[in-house]
Amino acid sequence: MEKQTTLKQGKMETYKALLTQKINELLSEAGKTVSEMTNGKENYPDPNDRASLESDRNFELRIRDRERKLIMKMQEAIKRIDDGVFGICEVCGGPISEKRLMARPVTTLCIDCKTKQEKMEKLKGE
Repeated sequence: MEKQTTLKQGKMETYKALLTQKINELLSEAGKTVSEMTNGKENYPDPNDRASLESDRNFELRIRDRERKLIMKMQEAIKRIDDGVFGICEVCGGPISEKRLMARPVTTLCIDCKTKQEKMEKLKGE
């Protein structure tokens, strides 16, 4: 049985444009971060100032790493659009609601399957 998305082609292109725009924004921010970190000539003799700078840089790098992972998910979503399987739950094969896709276009699970997954994770964690 071949999976078919219930989203019309126009909607697919809208999601693809949205994802592409967000990827470009995140890459632009990453470029600014790299530029700021490599061009900075901070030389703080005070150990507390140096520690604050390092803490800020570590925080910034953690944010950029999360964004890198999000970019990968967005690229995977674009591939699903190109493959015609965007908006289809990878567990049950049913449609993912447009409301859910608008809120989280990188999702691969319908709300029911995601709820079940979270319940299972919660049970394993207790």
